Formats: sequence, structure tokens, C-alpha cells
Amino acid sequence: MKKLQILALLTLLTLMLTSCGNSGPSTKLNVTMTDFKYDSMNYSVPAGQEITMKIKNEGAVEHEFVIMKPGLTVGENFGPEDEDNIYWEVEVAPGETKTVTFTAPGDAGDYQVVCGTEGHFMAGMQSNLTVVK
Repeated sequence: MKKLQILALLTLLTLMLTSCGNSGPSTKLNVTMTDFKYDSMNYSVPAGQEITMKIKNEGAVEHEFVIMKPGLTVGENFGPEDEDNIYWEVEVAPGETKTVTFTAPGDAGDYQVVCGTEGHFMAGMQSNLTVVK
């Protein structure tokens, strides 16, 4: 009986560790966009590393994945005044999937991610990129 309890405990522990395995920083990101939202409220990457992103737009209109520069955020709405504050961005047409690479910021911290398509930020299309040393 004790062996069965130990086996059950080990199985449970393995399942818990496996489910937590994708929560840390990764050099590979999979992002799915739908109309006015990203599939995650937070993405995590290691500082200064090359990141490969597979990004898919399942929405009906073009979407963007825009990473703002460190310490800078969009005001009330994303507009031309925010263009100089962009760290990196990619546009994805409806139904399109792209694989792109970029170098993660070298400084650890949280970076705002928004959709720069007009009106999408106001509709709530935003996320966070956590950069970890």
C-alpha cells in the first residue's frame, strides 16, 4: 500500500512540474492573436537573447505585436506620438502565421506589449513582456 501512495505522489509531483515548465523565460515564443486580444497576458524571455517567435493572427483584421521601450508605455491611445517609443514590432495579416526573430532587451523588467493597429489598444489588446536576467 505504501508503494502505491509513493507512486501516486511521484506521479502528481511530475504532473505539477510539467505544467509549470512553460512559465519561465524562453527563447521561443508562440503567440496567437484574435480580434482584440493576445493569447497570454504575459510572455517571458531571457535578457539579451535572440528570440524566435511564431506568431499567428486568427482575427479578421491585421494585428501587431509592438514592444515598447523600457519604462515607456502608451498613453490613452496608441498614436503617432508613440512611434519613437517602440522597441520592436511585427505586423501580421488576418489568417497569416509568421516566424520572426528579434533580440530581447538587455535590461530585465516589464515591457508593455500593444497592438498598434488603430483602435486596438483602446479595445484592450495589450499584454506584458517580462525580461529576465
